[in-house]
Amino acid sequence: MGFFEGLNEEKYDRQYTDQELFRRIAAMFARQKGRMAVISLMVVIMAGLGAALPVLVRYIMDLLDERPPVEAIVTVGVGMTFIAFLNWGLNWLRYSLTVRTVGNIVLDIRSRAFRAAAEHDLSFYDQFSSGRIVSRITSDTNDFGQLVVIVTEVGSQLLQTVILGIVLFNTEWRMFLIMLTFIPIILGIAMFFRYLARIVTKRGMQAMADVNATIKETVSGIAVAKNFRQEHSIFESFDLANQQSYKVNVRRGFVFSIVFPVLNAVSGIFIGVLVYMGGLSAEAGLVTVGAWYLFINALDYFMFPILNLTSFWAQIQSGLSAAERAFALIDADPNVKQVDKKDVPPLKGDIRFEQVDFRYTDKEPVLAQFDLHIQPGENLALVGHTGAGKSSIAKLIARFYEFQSGRLLIDGQDIRGFDLQQYRRQLGIVSQVPFLFSGTVADNIRYAAPNASEADMMSMARRIGDGEWLETLPNGLETEVGERGVRLSMGQRQLVALMRVLVQRPAIFILDEATASIDPFTEWQIQQALNLILADATSILIAHRLSTVKAADRIVVMKQGGIIEQGNHEALLKQGGHYAELYNTYFRHQSLAYVEQVREMAGD
Repeated sequence: MGFFEGLNEEKYDRQYTDQELFRRIAAMFARQKGRMAVISLMVVIMAGLGAALPVLVRYIMDLLDERPPVEAIVTVGVGMTFIAFLNWGLNWLRYSLTVRTVGNIVLDIRSRAFRAAAEHDLSFYDQFSSGRIVSRITSDTNDFGQLVVIVTEVGSQLLQTVILGIVLFNTEWRMFLIMLTFIPIILGIAMFFRYLARIVTKRGMQAMADVNATIKETVSGIAVAKNFRQEHSIFESFDLANQQSYKVNVRRGFVFSIVFPVLNAVSGIFIGVLVYMGGLSAEAGLVTVGAWYLFINALDYFMFPILNLTSFWAQIQSGLSAAERAFALIDADPNVKQVDKKDVPPLKGDIRFEQVDFRYTDKEPVLAQFDLHIQPGENLALVGHTGAGKSSIAKLIARFYEFQSGRLLIDGQDIRGFDLQQYRRQLGIVSQVPFLFSGTVADNIRYAAPNASEADMMSMARRIGDGEWLETLPNGLETEVGERGVRLSMGQRQLVALMRVLVQRPAIFILDEATASIDPFTEWQIQQALNLILADATSILIAHRLSTVKAADRIVVMKQGGIIEQGNHEALLKQGGHYAELYNTYFRHQSLAYVEQVREMAGD
C-alpha cells in the first residue's frame, strides 16, 4: 500500500464490519419507515412489471411462430405499452419519495456528526484538522445519501430477478439450473472488485479531506501569507495535496474501469452456453422457440442486477466509506469524561486544585502535583514565562481538557460530576484573540444571553468609557462585524467580547489578556469593562499588562508548571524574586513612573 502513504487517517478512525455498517444504516432507515414502506411497495410492483416484459416477449415469439390473428398481436403490444407507462409513473413517484427520504437521512446523520464535533473538547481539535472534520460532515454525509438511492435501485432489480427466476424455473428447470451455475462465478468476480473498491474509495476520501484541510488553512491564513509574500508557497502546498488526490482518484478510476469489461466478457461466454443448450433443447422439443428466446433475453435481466451492482460499486463503496467516516466521528471517544451530570446551582466561585497532574501528551507534562485555592470573589492574576502553565490552568477550570490525576473542586464539588452545559453557562471566557461571528455587534453580545434586551446592552455599553466606543461604530450595536470580526479594530473586538461576558453575568471569569498593542484610551475602556465583570465574579487573569496585575487581589507566579511565588504586587517586588525579574523585563516599562523617568532622562 505504498502508493497511499502520506494520506492521513485520523486516530479516531475505526474499521467497521459490513454487518455493523448495515445495522447502523438500517437503524437510520427505520426512522423513515413510513416512506420506506411505500417505496418498498412500489419496488415490488415495479419488479413484477419488469419481470412481465420478457414473458410477454416470449408469448409474442410463440404467437408469431403459429401465425396468430392481428388482434392478438395488437393486444400484446397494447399490454406492453401500458406496462411501460405504468412503470414510468411508478418510477417517478418512487424517485420523488426516495429523494425526500435521502434528504431526511442526510439531515439526520449530518446533524449527528456536527453535534458530535461540537461536543468534543479542545484537545480533539488540537489533534485533528478542522478541515478534515468539515469534510466528514459535508461531502462524506452527502456521499452516504447517494447510497440510499442506489440501495432502492438495486433492491428493485434484485426483486425483479427473483420473480423472473421463478418464471424461468417453471418454464424449463434444466436450463434454469445451468443459469444458476453462472451466479457464483459472477459473485466471485464482484467480491474481488468489492475488496479493491473499498480500499481505493476510502483512500480517495482521505485524499479529498487533505485537499479540503489545505484549502481551509490557506484561506484562514491568507492575510499572513500575503504579508510575507507566500502566495506561491501556499499554492505549492495546495498543489501537492491536489496532485495526491488526483493520483489516488486515477487509481480508483482504473479499478472501476475494468469491472464492466470483465463482467461483459464473462456474460458473453454465458450467453454462448445458453444459445447452444437452448438450441439442443428446442430441437429435442423440450422448449418452444419463445421459451428459448426467453432464457437468452432473461439472462440480461437475470445478470443485470449483479452487473449494475458492480457498476454502482464506486457509489456503494463511497457511501459505505462515507458512512464509516461519519460514524467514526460520531463514535469518537471524548477525552473529557464526566462521571455524572449533576445540576449546577448558582456558583460562588470557590476553586481548588488538589494534587493535579496534567499533560497534553505523554511527552508534554505541564502540571505536576499542582495545588491552588482560589477564594470566592477573588481576582487572581497568573504571571510567568511562556509555557509556565498559566493557560492550562484556565483551560482545566473551563473543563476543556482532561487532567490525568488529582481533583479539581468547584464550590467543594468535583468538576467531573457537573453537567457541563449548566456549568459553562456560569463561566465567562475572553481569549487572547477574541473571536466574533459574522453578524452585528448586538448579535455577538447576545451570543451567550439571547434574551438580553437592546436597552440592557445599551445601558452596559454606556458604562464603559461613557459609551464613547459606541460612537466609533458606524451603526452602533447594529454594525456588521464581518467574518471573525475583521471590520472592527482589535480594541473594538475586545470590548465586544467583554460585553458578551458582561451580559452573561458569570460566576467565574477567565481572561487571557492581550492588550499590548492597544492604545491607552482603548485600554482604559477595556479596564472599565473588566472592573464591571471583576466586581461580581471570581476571576482568573492571565496577565500581560501591569494595570491588570496591580489590580489583582493576589498574584501567582508560575514556572515550569509550579507555583514559586504568590502575594500582592508590592510584596512580591520587595521579595526581589522571579516576579521582580518579570516586572523589570515585561511590566516596568508600562508604569507611569518609568515613563516619567524616561522623559526626565531624555530632557537631561
